[in-house]
Amino acid sequence: MTRSAGDGGLLRRHRDFRLLWCGETAGKFGASVTGVAMPLIAVSDLGAFQTAYTAYLPGLLEPADQAEGNAKLHGSASAAQIAGLGSGGLITQLAGAVNGMFVNAATFLVSLLCLAGIRHREPRPPRAGRRRGALAGEVGEGLRLVAGDPWLRTLTLFGAASNLALMGYQSIRVVFLVQSVGLAPGPVGALVAAAGAGGVAGAFAARRVAGRFGTARATLLFELGLAVFALLMPLTVGGAGVLLFVAGGFCVSAGVVGGNVIKAGFLQRYCPPELLARLTAPTAFVNYGTIPLGALLGGALGTVLGLRAAMWVTTAGIPLAALVLLFSPVGRARDLPASRRPTDDAGRTRASGGSRRARSGA
Repeated sequence: MTRSAGDGGLLRRHRDFRLLWCGETAGKFGASVTGVAMPLIAVSDLGAFQTAYTAYLPGLLEPADQAEGNAKLHGSASAAQIAGLGSGGLITQLAGAVNGMFVNAATFLVSLLCLAGIRHREPRPPRAGRRRGALAGEVGEGLRLVAGDPWLRTLTLFGAASNLALMGYQSIRVVFLVQSVGLAPGPVGALVAAAGAGGVAGAFAARRVAGRFGTARATLLFELGLAVFALLMPLTVGGAGVLLFVAGGFCVSAGVVGGNVIKAGFLQRYCPPELLARLTAPTAFVNYGTIPLGALLGGALGTVLGLRAAMWVTTAGIPLAALVLLFSPVGRARDLPASRRPTDDAGRTRASGGSRRARSGA
């Protein structure tokens, strides 16, 4: 059974969500520690929990609580990432990368115990009449849903393009700060953590911004408006010039996490419950599939063009990726649609609560 909205904070009054939050925070901390020690192994941790909880949360919380739940999960993930990156550097320096993996394993054990303590159980789907190969058919159904729906297709393509650019600059930022700017490893860690703090701010500002301007306009503000400040990072120089990196990184982190909070809420409202799980998997595959490509691109550009030029190219790609949103139904709406209707005779998906309704309420 779900818990309805009421007085008091969600973490205080909802036991199962509190366990979900603790499990997610511990897992994200461990993944961030691994990201310092062994970055390639950490890539596999990036999207698994977010993909699963996006589909799980609507069954755990009432609709009135889901926005707060998304904000708290994304905010804690950003805070845990900051703490994990700082701790991971210290652990790696003092105990070595292999021992950093033991810390990672311990945090995932804590996460497992928290998740195992959740009492809420989803109803099992009926197995009668389930044919062999039905899973492939369900995945194909999710892909067809994404490809045929302009809102889902837009957000999926944007996520893939954005992750390509984000991972491109993130893969070279530490080397850029050390070699091109001339900073020591200690200050570099502090700068990266300060820039990442924007994610916490973005998570908790998302609901207020969306309520004031509309969910579609807030998405553009986070993903395009704040992304422009990424171009401050290649301008970083020694001394007070390092504040350019902090300002640019802070805005990018705030935009990414704030946009993710809004998009998670949109998916949970818009997609039919029976399709949500099989929908989030193919979209995550497309979105996170560009992460290793972005890392390769950043390294290749740094080798061929030099680190500062590579930072210019990859950070410019962040606001350019958001043009996918601007020249789409998202750019013409005040709010993202609240629900999805069946396809019309032409095979196009119609949505309720979308741009026409949003314009009338602007």
